[in-house]
Amino acid sequence: MKNAPTSTPPRDVRDVYGRRYRIGEDAEDLTGHSRRWQLWAAWACMVAISPLQYSFGSSALGLQESRGWSFVQTMWLLAVFVACQALVAVPAAWLQRVRRASPTQLVVLGGVLAAAGLATLAHSGSYAAVLLGYALIGGTGAGLVYAACITTAARWFPDRRVATIGFVTGGFACGAVPSIALLTIFDSAAGQRVVFDLTAAVALLIVMTAGGVLKDPPRHWWPAEIDAQVWAVDRKLNRSIPNNIPAARHYRPAEAMRTGALPLMWLTLALSTALSLFGIAFVVSYAIEARLGLAVAGLAAGLLAAVNGLGRSFAGNLSDRFGRRRVLAAVLMIEGFTHVGLVLAGESGAGWAFVLCAMFAGLGGGAFYAIMANLVLEFFGENSLVQNQAILYSAKAVGGLVGIGVTASVVQAYGYRPVFLAAGLLGLLTALTVRFLKQPGRPVLPVRPQLGTPVAGTVSLLAQPHPGQARPGE
Repeated sequence: MKNAPTSTPPRDVRDVYGRRYRIGEDAEDLTGHSRRWQLWAAWACMVAISPLQYSFGSSALGLQESRGWSFVQTMWLLAVFVACQALVAVPAAWLQRVRRASPTQLVVLGGVLAAAGLATLAHSGSYAAVLLGYALIGGTGAGLVYAACITTAARWFPDRRVATIGFVTGGFACGAVPSIALLTIFDSAAGQRVVFDLTAAVALLIVMTAGGVLKDPPRHWWPAEIDAQVWAVDRKLNRSIPNNIPAARHYRPAEAMRTGALPLMWLTLALSTALSLFGIAFVVSYAIEARLGLAVAGLAAGLLAAVNGLGRSFAGNLSDRFGRRRVLAAVLMIEGFTHVGLVLAGESGAGWAFVLCAMFAGLGGGAFYAIMANLVLEFFGENSLVQNQAILYSAKAVGGLVGIGVTASVVQAYGYRPVFLAAGLLGLLTALTVRFLKQPGRPVLPVRPQLGTPVAGTVSLLAQPHPGQARPGE
């Protein structure tokens, strides 16, 4: 005889904002494990595909020398990869949302394509073949894994959405640290082939194993141990109150565009992404150009990737406490200042300062992803969340093409120093645009004393004379 189920029958509830929650189902009853299994499985898959993007800068000089490609040609490979990764993530998220594809299917397929991209980068000397295999096929695979992992993890942790997205996307950055170290040590053409083959094999093994664990919860699922209606209003339980309030209503994409908030958000993300990817792509080659040495270049790239990943969840927690826009502006300012610091350190030959600036550039260059992903939900609601996020995330494709591909031509023409200085100024200007991001549908009251209309039957204080002032007729 089977034991009776321990969980109560699921039921739908709504909070004071009208948001729906499906409660009464425990994650262990649905999947056989706690929801933390979903979090770690998603993170592991993101770690597996990380070398495709974050290790490329460390291998760029070696690829130029061994394959005979120009500097601009080599960097355009990464630019096209980023564009494919960003654009493929949009339909992949939609397929998962409408339940046309499971997260396991998306992740396993994406992992196979990503491994094929790494293998192509390792063995093919043809630029066209690498453009197809690494940039297009590998970028497609990375986009499938990226979308499935973020969507799945966020659904299992709706109570800690920003920190969860930050943690999972952080795996996409810090997972590249071992391969960056190996590429620095084994910097020959043969050494690069071995490193890329090894990372391809590891990626395939991880996505086949961890990807099989991923499973979507029911729509609007909420953890049974947390009272959803209390969570919506209790600032002790929900630390994001009162700095971050839900959307005033649900906005369709056309409505969101007409508010002006989504176009400004798109521009902010495009500029932020261009600046972040610029650092990822060029910090190693700039360190070599500045004669700081291969060891400093590798350490700078490794710390940039590590802090880029590890700092995202931390910044997400800060945005819960102090507000999304405030923390977003702060991390963008850090990113801008540190790009200027890279120039000062590079010109003065201070390797330790260069590494320190690269580390803080990583902090600023990763934290904004998780924060802006949640701003879409808090600005425009959840009914059209996937469509609105798709519009926003397309900015990464533009940021990659401009921040890596176009900028490579500018670097070749004018050198690293003016371009890094311009990138720092751009970061500071982007931080200023955050001030103009306003949640649509909320009234904005001027910050000044409000003089209301006197209530009938009372004497207005303005009509009363000040002490010592004569009354009319006296």
